[in-house]
Amino acid sequence: MRVGTLRRLTRECLGNPAGTVGVCYEVYNLGGVMGASFIFPNGEYDGFSDEDAGIFFDDWEGFCPDTQSYQFTNVMKLSWDFGAGVFNKAWTGLKKGE
Repeated sequence: MRVGTLRRLTRECLGNPAGTVGVCYEVYNLGGVMGASFIFPNGEYDGFSDEDAGIFFDDWEGFCPDTQSYQFTNVMKLSWDFGAGVFNKAWTGLKKGE
């Protein structure tokens, strides 16, 4: 997993229906537990351990090179960046079920 990875939800999560694609904006190690944080088209975001990712995401992975250099600093900046359209290219051109 790396920043810019796209994953598709298998179930409703954070107000997003199953099938919604999230984009990874951070990979982290929290007390030895690896995880990745994703933001979704509705602006909601959360972190998913590898175990959580197996529950909430299907096997499909895509990649958005336009977001691979994103540097997460804090959630206030993340929200501002989302509002400024930083992640829009991650969802541009995706079709349901792609």
